[in-house]
Amino acid sequence: MLQDLLHVIRPLGILLMAFSAAFMPPIGVSLYFDEGALPAFVAGAAVNFAVGFLMWGIGRRHRRELKSRDGFLLVALIWVMVAATATVPLVLGLGMSFTDAYFETVSGVTTTGATVITGLDHIPHAHNLWRHELTWLGGLGIIGLAMAVLPLLGVGGMQVYRAEATGPIKDSKLTPRFVQTARSIWLIYFGLTLACIVAFHLGGMRWFDAVCHAFSVLSLGGFSTHDASISFFDSPLIEGIAVLFMLLAGVNFATHFVCWRAGSIRPYLQDAEIRTMLLLILASCIGIALYIWALGVYPGFWTALRHATFNIVSVGLTCGLASTDYGQWPIFASLWMLSLSCVLSAAGSTGGGIKMIRLLILFKQSARELMSLVHPSAVSTLKVGGQVISDRTVLSVFGFIHLYTISIVTLSFMLIISGVELSTAFSAVIASINNTGPGIGIIGPAGTFQPFSDFQTWVCTIAMLAGRLEVFVLIVLLTPAFWRE
Repeated sequence: MLQDLLHVIRPLGILLMAFSAAFMPPIGVSLYFDEGALPAFVAGAAVNFAVGFLMWGIGRRHRRELKSRDGFLLVALIWVMVAATATVPLVLGLGMSFTDAYFETVSGVTTTGATVITGLDHIPHAHNLWRHELTWLGGLGIIGLAMAVLPLLGVGGMQVYRAEATGPIKDSKLTPRFVQTARSIWLIYFGLTLACIVAFHLGGMRWFDAVCHAFSVLSLGGFSTHDASISFFDSPLIEGIAVLFMLLAGVNFATHFVCWRAGSIRPYLQDAEIRTMLLLILASCIGIALYIWALGVYPGFWTALRHATFNIVSVGLTCGLASTDYGQWPIFASLWMLSLSCVLSAAGSTGGGIKMIRLLILFKQSARELMSLVHPSAVSTLKVGGQVISDRTVLSVFGFIHLYTISIVTLSFMLIISGVELSTAFSAVIASINNTGPGIGIIGPAGTFQPFSDFQTWVCTIAMLAGRLEVFVLIVLLTPAFWRE
């Protein structure tokens, strides 16, 4: 066990030292607004670099090419350690407890968007930027951003990629060299972020709000600079811009790259995940709009459609921004949106949940089993979007969904035992493990996770980490076989 840790502690230390650069934007904002936040961020950068340097010093004599299990360990440790060192500005600057600060930073780097902070409109600009920067860095994965650097540090990138990449199909490369793949996806992510910033500003946001909300939208993170979330602006134009970029963020970034390289939108049209996602969104928006309009929640259908569309896209794609307090809608609407968050995002997107590809595989395999009952001798091949899915992948999908379900049940019972009401406990775990953000009840769009006790907060923190790492990565670290030589 110790040897395994020593082999990954060097690259972990290097990445932590590199992460110290992330403190520079909040430091610049602290100097510009002069709100007294500078010492907290300088201390945070120093602590982060010192911890990384210490790890590098301990592990520099233990170098080898990363094995597959090293990749799992490194990925898990990076998410845990980055969130831990990122708490320093929140503890020193806002006076938060470590538990609350760690929940906030984990919520950021896992792009969950759940918060324990109230009075967002009044905290220093630097702290608001820091929260949103964490979501942006977590959006494509801190590991994903570092893939272009790892080979230069003498450690392989593919092992890390296979541990971090989302979805059941991970072995295809977009370019002959893996580094080029990572850089290409990063550039697309960066370009879409810039476009979103400009669009938000032209739509009426000031530059600071535009930057922060673009970070949230592209990462599907859900943080906002205002307690009222996106409803603070009360602008159909801003909501429309957010919906467009949330849809783009919910698509596999590999598909974006293929379309960009081909100079055609045909790959979008041929993508089974995109077609199913858009069909589900369209049906849900119209259905929920008609439902809440018929029940008199809104006097006009178009107002109902406006809010139904924004919140279904936001919650379904695990962003979590809100244009209104949909917690006041009939409970079916909130439950339906929370259910969509389990499956709507595509693999390779910045969203969370089971992912659409797994849902498609699950349904097609179910149909395949029904066919075999009717025609026992028939030989059928499972395909999604024209791609043959191996039986090994199908078994992996069933295994993942099983662990995902068991995790939700177990963590929900832990919250219920600690005193949380049933619907709130269940929705808190679903919202956390899907990296969605708001749940139902006191943790709905108009509330925060602040009322939770420390124990309950840690349960949700574990759920967020498990969801972002797709359950397998955390659970495999708990198996005795992982630590055997």
